[in-house]
Amino acid sequence: MQTAIDKIRELRALHDDGLLSRQEFELRKNAILDAAYQPGERPADPDALYDASAPAARPGTEIGLMTGQEIGPQNRRYRLERLIAHGGMGQVWQATDLATHAELGHSAQVALKILPAHATSAASHAKLLIQEATRARRLAHEHIVRVYEWAQDPATSSFFLIMEYLEGEDLDAVLAREGRLPLARVLALLDPVAAALDYAWDRHHLVHRDIKPGNVFVTTKGDVKLLDFGIAARARASGPASKLDAPATSGTAGYRAPEAVIEGRTPESTLDVYAVAVMIHQLLTGVLPGEPGGTVPETLGARQWEVLRGGFGRDPAARPASVHALLAAIRAAAGPSAVEQAAQDARERIEQERVARELAARRAIEAEAAAVVKAQQDEQRRVQLREQQRRERLEAEQARLARKESLRQQLLARRDEEVAKTQAAKEEAARKAAQLKAAAAYLAQQKKAREEAAAGTVNEPVSQERAPDAAAAVAVAVAVADAPAATAPVADTGILRDAFIDGSGSGPAMVLIQTGRFQMGSPEHERRIAMAAGSQKNWIARETPQHWVGIERPFAMGRYPVTVGEWRAFAQASSWQPAGEVDWAAPGFPQTDDHPVVGVTWFDALQYVAWLSAATGKRYRLPSEAEWEYACRAGTKTAFNTGDTIATTQANFDGTFTYNGGPRGEFRHGTTKVDTFAPNAWGLHDMHGNVWEWVQDVVHENYDGAPGDGSAWETGGDQVRRILRGGSWLYNPRYLRSALRNGFSAVLSNDIVGLRVVRELM
Repeated sequence: MQTAIDKIRELRALHDDGLLSRQEFELRKNAILDAAYQPGERPADPDALYDASAPAARPGTEIGLMTGQEIGPQNRRYRLERLIAHGGMGQVWQATDLATHAELGHSAQVALKILPAHATSAASHAKLLIQEATRARRLAHEHIVRVYEWAQDPATSSFFLIMEYLEGEDLDAVLAREGRLPLARVLALLDPVAAALDYAWDRHHLVHRDIKPGNVFVTTKGDVKLLDFGIAARARASGPASKLDAPATSGTAGYRAPEAVIEGRTPESTLDVYAVAVMIHQLLTGVLPGEPGGTVPETLGARQWEVLRGGFGRDPAARPASVHALLAAIRAAAGPSAVEQAAQDARERIEQERVARELAARRAIEAEAAAVVKAQQDEQRRVQLREQQRRERLEAEQARLARKESLRQQLLARRDEEVAKTQAAKEEAARKAAQLKAAAAYLAQQKKAREEAAAGTVNEPVSQERAPDAAAAVAVAVAVADAPAATAPVADTGILRDAFIDGSGSGPAMVLIQTGRFQMGSPEHERRIAMAAGSQKNWIARETPQHWVGIERPFAMGRYPVTVGEWRAFAQASSWQPAGEVDWAAPGFPQTDDHPVVGVTWFDALQYVAWLSAATGKRYRLPSEAEWEYACRAGTKTAFNTGDTIATTQANFDGTFTYNGGPRGEFRHGTTKVDTFAPNAWGLHDMHGNVWEWVQDVVHENYDGAPGDGSAWETGGDQVRRILRGGSWLYNPRYLRSALRNGFSAVLSNDIVGLRVVRELM
């Protein structure tokens, strides 16, 4: 166990390394001493053990925290403003997000749930916190408090969650202030809770497991928010994963269902039904069921009481299936008294007899009228039959004459079609000959340029914008040379789409990319702007040194990221099964077949290009990092291919953040269709934003030793991670720059990661 002096020594090391100011060091040192010793009784020996019998320290000092203190990693700092709550699992503070303040120009308030260092000292405890943050981040619902991210404070070693800041009070405070609540008020307060729990169960198969008045928050605007999904349990199909994610003793005594303490039991939504039923009893009576003074709530009828008792019964199977069903059953059980019910039944019987008499009289009149109408209809049908027979004879004669004329027109059209086909064949032969000639000339020019460059006779870089028509001609020539026209159709616009060998479909639309040279990485002035926008030094270092790269062979790149529809065709044809936690078919936001696919690992991407190559008979692969940046820039040298700033009208990203004076925009909370935004100068869509895209290269910390010929860099580096490019819908604009490099584990998937493919031409 760390002593107070050990903690102070760690603070001193952080101060000496420049990570803590002198003022912040003194604040934290005093807070640690306040937590360890009574004022005026500090031991002479600084290594003396802490006296457990001493009075408790002031709230806020148990883990060395004070108002005005800054915590968090160097690139994401938070200033503590006010202690909101504290308990055995740590503290909750209102805080100012200093990084957001720097970017937006005003103070953004958040709530920090801070755990003491000893609570996450074991790797398994830290893992539970990270799992909590990851799980809660996916719970995007209007009645669930938003969890943004997790972080660790380097000074205190405490982990903490960054959450949405709310103003108001929880139901414990409401109950203490107002006393017993009327049934209508209770049901209205719990309807949003039921909606939040239905969402968590239906979309994520999560059970909250700690429903109580203290975890239901009513904002000053009257909104209801469900708090603390920290010990939520996920229900899985079978095997060891079917056990609860949190310890069986998790939850709050009195609200915890009896079966919750059974180890290994698969969690069910009836765990939360039990807790809500107990909470309804408490809100109506002021006490928990079974406590002294606990009685049948006066505001409930007999049938409603039976429904509520069933909700907190010991048998889970006898409870309503969900909180929504429990509330609906309580409402449905409301009704009149027995005397009122008897009187109502008598009135209904009298009314039914009266209606029956009137119905019998009406049926007799209707039967007589029906007989008259039937006679009239029979006569009308005979007249209509004679008229129909006359029309049919006339139509038959007209049809005979029409067939005769149609046959004559078909003969004339066939003759004209043969003449047109002959002319078109001549024109096509001439066009292909011209394309092959242009392709041969362009390839000879490229070969000569490469030979001159190798001999040192050419000093100027080859233009990226040179001869787009010649590049299209090269691709046309290659497509004509290596496959029949039916399997590799090429449009005059330079778009290539390979047909499947079995005729069942075709591959992605591909854009033809010419050869050339460009400077890969970012210049110094761009790096200064990125640092001012909040970029970290180690991220910026990956973009250096800026260097020349020659793309020596033309290639075709996917016009769009691989779409959901294209991935579905692969999954059905290859029987591919996902291994990650993200469901590519239902990632948590709406999508169609025209949205980019997410939830695929780097190894999944390799399976896709292998299948696509076999299906088309062509050579498909992931792009190299150099090919990706060359295609993204499309001849530009600015931070984005749109200029030195970018807007949400040009790409899909978190528009609540801006970059380099750009306009503020919208945050779409998910992917957009791949053709939503205009393409770059070379016809490629979504090279900035929407989804991160896998490339072939291994992660390296900078470009020292990188290939200069545009090939993938797969030696050395971090072999378990691969490069991602382009940014995503969830990230702010500084991550969308053409030069920015991200790294991610090759075996993990995410709801912000997809892919784009390359097809070799030579």
